[in-house]
Amino acid sequence: MSVVRVRTDVLSTDVARLVSTRRVWLCDLDGTLVDSSPVHEAAFREALAEIAPELLTSFSYGDHAGAGTREVVTTLGAAPADAERLIRRKQELYRERVEAGMVTLLPGARQLLERLTRTGRTLYLVTSGSRESVRRVLSAGALTGCFRAVLTSDEVACAKPDPRFYLHACRLWSLDPADCLVLEDSAHGVASALGAGLVTLQVHAALPAQGALPVRHLDQLIHLIDAETDDRE
Repeated sequence: MSVVRVRTDVLSTDVARLVSTRRVWLCDLDGTLVDSSPVHEAAFREALAEIAPELLTSFSYGDHAGAGTREVVTTLGAAPADAERLIRRKQELYRERVEAGMVTLLPGARQLLERLTRTGRTLYLVTSGSRESVRRVLSAGALTGCFRAVLTSDEVACAKPDPRFYLHACRLWSLDPADCLVLEDSAHGVASALGAGLVTLQVHAALPAQGALPVRHLDQLIHLIDAETDDRE
């Protein structure tokens, strides 16, 4: 599958048309459907304080939003002897917080997924999270079973923003990019999806990435789907 250039001159007024015509949705998880960024940051900071405190001064979670734990640790330049310990400890701390109920659904997330399913869309989850962390988040949020299939960082040799992440998803599930619509929040995720030739909605972003179609919040998408349903009745 070749990488397709996505037009960057598509106006945000086309969001309604895309929502109406694209039947396959590839959804990100962290920051898109669940409010996990503060929890990821807290887990990273605690792990760094324990294992590599010298890296704390240069750590800004916002620079890494959308990337997987391994990619963040690599980017920070952790010593080889510390890297695997940091990854394991951060994941452990994050999962403890998930089990404690600290990762919550973003407003409109459940309603959006229900609307999409009820109106015949097919949903997939494409996330940089690890398989076990994602399983726990989906379970805690009662989202298990919402997606036809789930792709995590454990199944892909690369990471967002690499386009191969979304390209792998399309190949794995035999998806035609022309049928798909991606829902992302981070610049890393948007870059990966756009690079794979996928039209991308970016939600919860104060400054949308170039090429993404901005969506203020998930309720905006719910309203578009409801309006579409009303028009057919």
